Amino acid sequence: MPVPLPFPGVQIQEIPAGVRAIVGGSTSVTAFVGRALRGPREVATRCFSFDDFARKFGGLWAASPMSYAVYHYFQNGGTEAVIVRLAPGANKSTVDLATGAPQSLTLEAASEGAWGSNLRVTVTHPAPGVIPAAEEAQVFTLTVREVDPGAPSDTSRDRATETFINVSVSSSSARYVKRVLEQQSRLVRVKTDASQRPSIVTDEAFSSVTDGDDLEATDYDDPADATFRSKRRGIYALDAIDTVNLLCLPPPARAVPMFPGVWTAAAAYCEGRFTMLLVDPPSSWVTPADAAGRKSLTSLTSKNAALYFPLLVMPDPLAAGRPASFAPCGAVAGAIARTDAERGLWKAPAGQDAGLRGVDGFTTSLSDPGARLVLTDAQCGVLNPAGVNALRPLGVAGPVVWGARTAQGADVLASEWKYLSVRRLALYVEQNLKDGTRWAVFEPNDEPLWSQLRLSIGTFMHQLFRRGAFKGARPQEAYFVKCDAETTTPADQDRGIVNVIVGFAPLKPAEFVILQFQQITRAIA
Repeated sequence: MPVPLPFPGVQIQEIPAGVRAIVGGSTSVTAFVGRALRGPREVATRCFSFDDFARKFGGLWAASPMSYAVYHYFQNGGTEAVIVRLAPGANKSTVDLATGAPQSLTLEAASEGAWGSNLRVTVTHPAPGVIPAAEEAQVFTLTVREVDPGAPSDTSRDRATETFINVSVSSSSARYVKRVLEQQSRLVRVKTDASQRPSIVTDEAFSSVTDGDDLEATDYDDPADATFRSKRRGIYALDAIDTVNLLCLPPPARAVPMFPGVWTAAAAYCEGRFTMLLVDPPSSWVTPADAAGRKSLTSLTSKNAALYFPLLVMPDPLAAGRPASFAPCGAVAGAIARTDAERGLWKAPAGQDAGLRGVDGFTTSLSDPGARLVLTDAQCGVLNPAGVNALRPLGVAGPVVWGARTAQGADVLASEWKYLSVRRLALYVEQNLKDGTRWAVFEPNDEPLWSQLRLSIGTFMHQLFRRGAFKGARPQEAYFVKCDAETTTPADQDRGIVNVIVGFAPLKPAEFVILQFQQITRAIA
């Protein structure tokens, strides 16, 4: 727009540069879906450390393989996790506090689960004259303790204590108890309000509840329920999060492998979310030959999935460090995140640098960590052509990930998405270009827009090239961006379409290093 010239003199005009920067997002945000001791149910929640997970979801729990997977993830270098807690049939523990009126003040635990049965509440009243007479019948002090069930009367062993001084049952008060608990308490909420303050009580116990039912396949995805995804239930709770790079589905319970149908549904979901699914070995994979034949998972050939074998043997912190069997997804996701941070996501997350921290060995049994398995070169040679990534010890390098293929990486499939690093780089580029070009929607569809798109996308691709993401010595050999009258015809313009073609030359891992030796005879002069 021209600047009005109201008077003679120097006028300033700021001209937009025309460059809209595309900033690359995260590469290793990992989602976990499963049971947890506490926390919001079927709500995708971010955690940035295992301590953060412990505060929000209760930490390690023997009945929750997911809690161990999250622990292994952060132990191996993960930095950001998204947790979806499944708790079918679980209820919130409650306590009714008498008020002297027909209705009582009912408190409930902040989330479902048996942990709420360990809550104790104490109500005291302020001394007479401290509170104005008009408010005295509404104000009280609330103390909530989460006791150690082994010693409920020993306050020194309490897991948590919260005290809320001079809260009120009046909704017009700045210290309205319902609002104060919602904003400040990690333990309790108001379920049923009252008009009068509760009577004085000491260590009133909450009701006894259970942790709910065992997980079933329909808790992750229910094809029979047409509203399952729209309600953001199961794995679809992740729809609330913009970016999820990796998805882990630990076993539903100890010694219970994941349901095969859930893997299929999760792989389909990942293909629509720019996400990679890390698949744990099912119980039917007893030998490398079983894994190579993909027993019970023959139909899982998604380009957005990666299969790993065998299970891990690691110390169990809840069992005095005794060895136990664990699904590998959490530790592998952590190794992937560490590789991304150190080398970039175009580096295959495998090899000597992709060590698995805390791993004592490998097994094929979720229930028997003593049934050890040490994969040999010959056995890895069976798994690799089948698109199954081996986990094995490698001498002084320790336990490592020794495979970097997708589930579509079997040699017989001859897929262009054979390698995990290539697929993940493509997903990264696709997602960032999708998010970074939304500004172009409804812009005039002509050469000025096309040149802006070429410039923005080209700048993003060139940054990746300079970081070593692509093959080629020159940008022209590494990538191209095409958006002009040739890609967008007048017919496309009439339909409101602008076509951008982006190509890149990915780096592929050196799976086989061949050293050739020859004996020579030196002639004597």
